[in-house]
Amino acid sequence: MAKSTVKSTPKTLDIIKNDPWLKDYEAAIVGRHRHAEDKIAELTQNGKCSLSDFASGYLYFGLHRTATGWVFREWAPHATEIYLIGDFNDWKESPKYQLKRIKDTGNWEIKLRGNALKHGDLYKLKIHWKGGCGERIPAWCRRVVQDEQTKIFSAQVWAPEQPYVWKKKTFRPNTAPLLIYECHIGMAQDAEKVGSYNEFRENVLPRIAADGYNCIQIMAIQEHPYYGSFGYHVSSFFAASSRFGTPEELKRLIDEAHKMGIAVIMDIVHSHAVKNEVEGLGNFAGDPCQYFYSGGRREHPAWDSLCFDYGKNEVIHFLLSNCKFWLDEYHFDGFRFDGVTSMLYYSHGLGEAFCNYGDYFNGHEDDNAICYLTLANALIHEVNPKAITIAEEVSGMPGLAAPFKSGGYGFDYRMAMNIPDYWIKTIKEKKDEDWKPSSMFWEVTNRRADEKTISYCESHDQALVGDKTIIFRLIDADMYWHFKKGDENYAVERGIALHKMIRLLTASTINGGYLNFMGNEFGHPEWIDFPREGNGWSHKYARRQWNLVDNKELCYHYLGDFDKAMLDIIGKEKNIQKSPVTEIWHNDGDQVLAYSRNNLIFVFNFNYARSYTDYGFMVPQGAYDVILNTDAPAFGGHGLNDDSLRHLTNFDPLLARDGKGWLKLYLPARSAMVLRRAQEDKKTENK
Repeated sequence: MAKSTVKSTPKTLDIIKNDPWLKDYEAAIVGRHRHAEDKIAELTQNGKCSLSDFASGYLYFGLHRTATGWVFREWAPHATEIYLIGDFNDWKESPKYQLKRIKDTGNWEIKLRGNALKHGDLYKLKIHWKGGCGERIPAWCRRVVQDEQTKIFSAQVWAPEQPYVWKKKTFRPNTAPLLIYECHIGMAQDAEKVGSYNEFRENVLPRIAADGYNCIQIMAIQEHPYYGSFGYHVSSFFAASSRFGTPEELKRLIDEAHKMGIAVIMDIVHSHAVKNEVEGLGNFAGDPCQYFYSGGRREHPAWDSLCFDYGKNEVIHFLLSNCKFWLDEYHFDGFRFDGVTSMLYYSHGLGEAFCNYGDYFNGHEDDNAICYLTLANALIHEVNPKAITIAEEVSGMPGLAAPFKSGGYGFDYRMAMNIPDYWIKTIKEKKDEDWKPSSMFWEVTNRRADEKTISYCESHDQALVGDKTIIFRLIDADMYWHFKKGDENYAVERGIALHKMIRLLTASTINGGYLNFMGNEFGHPEWIDFPREGNGWSHKYARRQWNLVDNKELCYHYLGDFDKAMLDIIGKEKNIQKSPVTEIWHNDGDQVLAYSRNNLIFVFNFNYARSYTDYGFMVPQGAYDVILNTDAPAFGGHGLNDDSLRHLTNFDPLLARDGKGWLKLYLPARSAMVLRRAQEDKKTENK
């Protein structure tokens, strides 16, 4: 492993050179950069070891099999006594299973010989501290299970005789472009139950591959006590959720995905932790602030959870080790960091508008959290230079997805969270005749020039109960009564048409990647409502009804087939995410938009009533073929164009000197098409 090296901060960081408006905040930007440099130097002893070496706590702490038996270690500085209790000693304290403090540190250790523990044993820690004691699940444990009858969680010894053997030992994600399928293992099945890693691998992974996605982003992997938290109230950070299966089954899923050419990234939660004390870290050894901030900053006011103290080296060690663990042990290809906005600001971003640059540099930023995120990105890319990191961040903090050497925080991508908000606002608040293509185009291309984004129309957030997916906002209850082919009414026809156009506009203007939440591509009709007391603990709405898209008598397959065709074009257009998005034309009165990328031209007519004959655009001279049309019958359209016809530009002597001509098209109302310039014309031009 290469050692981490720290270079001196250049005179002017690139993010300031790239954006002169940041010059007024240079002191703050340089200060944050140097904070990270200094912390790396401290943790690596000025380069004597690497950041990866530092972040190997999971190889030391927790339970490990040795040549002579077992060793267990835990960080618990406020403990006075610690015992292992479990199946092996009838859940009672005994001298044989008592840990000893390691010298004058806060670390505790026990070494056991022979078969004192065996694979499958349940266990916990019994921790004593001044004024109290309690049972705790070890902070570094890798396996936690819940008793079906008592609902009590326990750690489990996990040391199978035959560890998983990886079939695909090396893998390089395809990021040209990154096409992400956001998914949840438990709710990925038709059946009204919690799905498994195996069922996902067998039933869902082939669908994802066939649809053209090259990356899955898996939610709810880290163990969480409450299923309905969607995995965001984590209790055991190193344990893959056992409600979906075994560690080996998760590894096999990832291995199989890699064999299909699909990268696997994890939705990692380091922005907060569940408040539970018995299952989590809330009061681990009599110190409520062992892992978390003290005082008013300890609890998150909106999430009913606890906020990590990113200023403690021990907490940084815990979290960085967690990043490396999932890369090393499970071969994940990277992470989508949840709740980054909450980490960046003392206010967690709540109630703030972030209207100008000064709002990012006014002293209310948590420099410890910023430093941790910068270190996490440095570590992840040191362990795997091809790893993918994505920030879920809504405030627009400059530099978040810029390289560390440039003065940024090192994420590869940031979520374009403005886009789904824009589509929701447009659908909810504007009449069809008020949809303005100029506004749409600005919104989907509004991003920092030096930062890559993940564009999306909607994610799991918009599918949760209490909210609505795009298809449901467009069609509502008619989804239930008029989605059979031949029985479509106006609402359904409108919804199907706009669903395709919104997705095409969003996906075709990416500068990094595109994301979709499972089922939304075919217009899944139900919201997500996890089992809870209020719904009788039902799984009815915590599943995906694949039977709907498989049924060729229903309209769902139109949307699914279109999504596949759209991704096929985007995925095969070489480095489309790096090509400029060049506006050709917009007319808000006509509600028409056209733009180009490489040899592709995208044309949209959002007008709900007017179709246009011989609508012309100035484009490079040549021949153009229609390669995708939202109005095609195969996608639920009316088929008003003959897409087999080749379109030739009309010569215009005033345009000829620029190598351009008029491309005239028939544009049906509420439709979009993609045209590709014939390759022979491009070859002639290049000569």
